[in-house]
Amino acid sequence: MDFSEDDLGHATRNELYELAREHDVDGRSSMTKGELVDALGEELGPQRRLASRTDDFRKFAERRAGGDVMVSPRLLRGEDRRLHVRQTLREDHQTRITDGEDDATAKFDELADDLYSFFRGTCLLFYRDMAGDDAWMPTVLCLGDVHPENFGVMPSRDDVPIFAVNDFDEASYAPFTWDVKRGAVGFVLAADTEGGHGRSRQRKIARQFVRAYADAMRDYADDETRADHQIRLDNAPPLIADLIEDALGRTRSEWLAEDYLDETRRRFRASERLVPVSSRRDEFQALVDDYVRDCGIEVPERAAAMRVKDVAERKGQGTASLGLDRYYLLIEGPDADGTDDLVLEMKQARRSALDGLTPPSDLRLDGEGERIAEAHHLQVVGGDVFYGSIHYDGVSYMIRERAPYRDDVDLDDLSKKEWKAYARICGQSLAQTHALTDDAEHIDVDIEPLIMEAIGRPELFVDDVVRWAVEAADRVRADHGAFRTDHALGAFEEVDRIYD
Repeated sequence: MDFSEDDLGHATRNELYELAREHDVDGRSSMTKGELVDALGEELGPQRRLASRTDDFRKFAERRAGGDVMVSPRLLRGEDRRLHVRQTLREDHQTRITDGEDDATAKFDELADDLYSFFRGTCLLFYRDMAGDDAWMPTVLCLGDVHPENFGVMPSRDDVPIFAVNDFDEASYAPFTWDVKRGAVGFVLAADTEGGHGRSRQRKIARQFVRAYADAMRDYADDETRADHQIRLDNAPPLIADLIEDALGRTRSEWLAEDYLDETRRRFRASERLVPVSSRRDEFQALVDDYVRDCGIEVPERAAAMRVKDVAERKGQGTASLGLDRYYLLIEGPDADGTDDLVLEMKQARRSALDGLTPPSDLRLDGEGERIAEAHHLQVVGGDVFYGSIHYDGVSYMIRERAPYRDDVDLDDLSKKEWKAYARICGQSLAQTHALTDDAEHIDVDIEPLIMEAIGRPELFVDDVVRWAVEAADRVRADHGAFRTDHALGAFEEVDRIYD
């Protein structure tokens, strides 16, 4: 992330802080936004700037949404497309590359090794191909990163496992079709790489996802109260009921002992992935106190006094988020013996990949961690009571609970019949999140009838989306090949710079 001297005034404080950290500006954590602009203006004046096409794509999306005939980057071929892929991925990972983080290298290695991981970890590339698309379609709060592994079991407000969408990092207001299209592409690619299915079955599985979305949305249009239902053990379809039962197989005490705690049960167990920073406990206790107050968290009895027992850095987790700061906080439970403690995750938040690429809209979510937390509260019925956000050292973080029954479907184990069933379940779940959009205070229309009107003839809509998804999946495959070539040549060990 970088800006010219003229661009600094348009940046957010978080962006300015990240830039100040990159340039090692003294006193940055205590500076106001204006002070950061002044300090960075002096720092950046004579220096080479990092390349950024963010503003160019924002203008492109606005013009395309307005009806101008513009050539989408998805139409690029050959070396032009290869360069576009390289530039986009370098730009998306500027901070992680320039900081020389090991996790950045690990992420690029992971993306090179697996096509499906490449799709999951390159949201910005995907959405730059969609810039300004579908401007006439109804706008909803989109998840932004729909794929088969972003649905799963999580803790509800009442500390019981529910099945729902579970990743809100890219949440943004956009045409409803953006989520449906990305989800369909996700099922095509996952059915290929994880399920080993041929092209015909890939299309059939994606068709189940899109058809289930349309059918569920029709039901919500007929009876909008149905969108308020949770998927729990007592009402889940068999595939999800089995998943929830498996997730309930371990007690909290067993989960803590096996995955997190040392022999004393008072602190985290050090490992390659979990690095205790116990000396910072008081620092994080103050953060937790602020988070509870500022987010209005209704602390349940099982969290006792929200006492932080220990803190650890979590390494090497995630795909798209690999390389971003992440902490685990051990919260003492009522028994104070390490058998009923809670684990909260504090993960660095950043700008949605959809930002500046969606058709212009008056609807938006502000902040980064705040945006993610608000999306969760709007899109999950009775979801995680601890979902919230906080700013720490100039960086925005989201906070949520880890739980012994947080789990998702193992795609490798699905039978042919179960792939279709799971696609239908995910399509229905996505429709539910979109149907809940009009629960937001600033939206005064019923979104479900608008979406059904936009869908029109369901069979035509399904066919259009699946054909689009198959074409997009082939583009992802080609992009992955170009990326692998560039990665082998060390292309992602540096970033693009502007030489004035």
